[in-house]
Amino acid sequence: MTPFVSRLSRLWAIMRKPRAAVGSGHRKQAASQEGRQKHAKNNSQAKPSACDGMIPECPGAPAGLARQPEEVVLQASVSSYHLFRDVAEVTAFRGSLLSWYDQAKRDLPWRRRVGGQKMRWTWTGGHMLKWPTLQDLASASLEEVNQLWAGLGYYSRGRRLQEGARKVVEELGGHMPRTAETLQQLLPGVGRYTAGAIASIAFGQATGVVDGNVARVLCRVRAIGADPSSTLVSQQLWGLAQQLVDPARPGDFNQAAMELGATVCTPQRPLCSQCPVESLCRARQRVEQEQLLASRRLLGSPDVEECAPNTGQCHLCLPPSEPWDQTLGVVNFPRKASRKPPREERSATCVLEQPGALGAQILLVQRPNSGLLAGLWEFPSVTWEPSEQLQRKALLQELQRWAGPLPATRLRHLGEVVHTFSHIKLTYQVYSLALEGQTPVTTVPPGARWLTQEEFHTAAVSTAMKKVFRVYQGQQPGTCTGSKRSQVSSPCSRKKPRMGQQVLDNFFRSHISTDAHSLNSAAQ
Repeated sequence: MTPFVSRLSRLWAIMRKPRAAVGSGHRKQAASQEGRQKHAKNNSQAKPSACDGMIPECPGAPAGLARQPEEVVLQASVSSYHLFRDVAEVTAFRGSLLSWYDQAKRDLPWRRRVGGQKMRWTWTGGHMLKWPTLQDLASASLEEVNQLWAGLGYYSRGRRLQEGARKVVEELGGHMPRTAETLQQLLPGVGRYTAGAIASIAFGQATGVVDGNVARVLCRVRAIGADPSSTLVSQQLWGLAQQLVDPARPGDFNQAAMELGATVCTPQRPLCSQCPVESLCRARQRVEQEQLLASRRLLGSPDVEECAPNTGQCHLCLPPSEPWDQTLGVVNFPRKASRKPPREERSATCVLEQPGALGAQILLVQRPNSGLLAGLWEFPSVTWEPSEQLQRKALLQELQRWAGPLPATRLRHLGEVVHTFSHIKLTYQVYSLALEGQTPVTTVPPGARWLTQEEFHTAAVSTAMKKVFRVYQGQQPGTCTGSKRSQVSSPCSRKKPRMGQQVLDNFFRSHISTDAHSLNSAAQ
């Protein structure tokens, strides 16, 4: 056991002693823990390993964020090579990162304090700039939220965001929880990362955060090559984030770590020469070491022992099945586990059109309030049938459920659309049916409505339905056709920006105008 890990073990034992004195149940638990620790120690003595160790827990870490089941901690085989070994190293990392952030951070609107609303910007980020206060967001309808969220993906997030705003306003007296623990406990949809981000950025709590960017930075800085989504590696990353977060500037530190991953320590082409913590980066050290080894091998010199344990027992090192790849460099870290391909599903959908006073109208129906694309609007759809005849029959029955008797002979097949969600690859067979020469349908059941084509562009519909609509438009007289390139450049094929994009454009346009006015005034 290394001296560093030994010190951590003693610290862990000291931290656990006061709890062991409370109640017989706790004494039994402490005795059981002590037994497991002795067992682990005996095993390590019987089978010495360079990778032996344990994951540290920062003494100041919030209980709900950093502490994980002890069985996982005690059984984990982790080398101290992947840890920050002393206070000087942690201090250097904090100082270098924050100095870089002060000079290089991007000017993002949700980083500004506008009318004392820094907390709201932190929670909603750049997606929900329409409502100036939580009270406004709480009073908005789910339809309005879905309209603004349309096209952003993960639609449940918009719904949970509004649910959280309503809970703050209606149940918590308008007072936002101020710690990561209470944020996660009290607000629906607020997980570990969101809770830590709000608590540190808005309220100054010294709690670390781990998102995709931070995970990549930490994996490279400490040469962690295992899958970051695994329980053990995720636990280690949260422990490192908590150890590193600057208690004086926790919000800035967390934003700096995210900024570094987003702009410098990128997934495929990292800009190592611009990295403020390059000297502390074990991935970079590994690259230099491999280059040195290669040159010595060419000269016939003996190999140099690697710093990283290569016994195959460390759970944070590159997996044995995926050894170091010289061509990847620092991008060796982290190696992500191969994802399962999305399951394939098929569906048939129909754009039902009828004439209206303001032009052609199309029928949309609302999806259930739970599950995929909950609460969004779509064209009437059914699951795929094995034969064309059965497919048309099922689709016509679905259309008649919403619009009454319809002529089956007018059902036209237009083509297909493939759209991949996070876990589903869905192929839509696209049909159309035009109601001409008959009385328009004026009443529909709840959950359905007729919209003009202009209204469709601002409705709460998914990206997949917008693809279906473009196929439908391409089959109509007078619409744009031809290659993808011609459609992009043709004026009649330009899509109207979605509502969320319009809000963002207006926001930035107003700030650009204000900034330009200030510069002109200063020049005069």
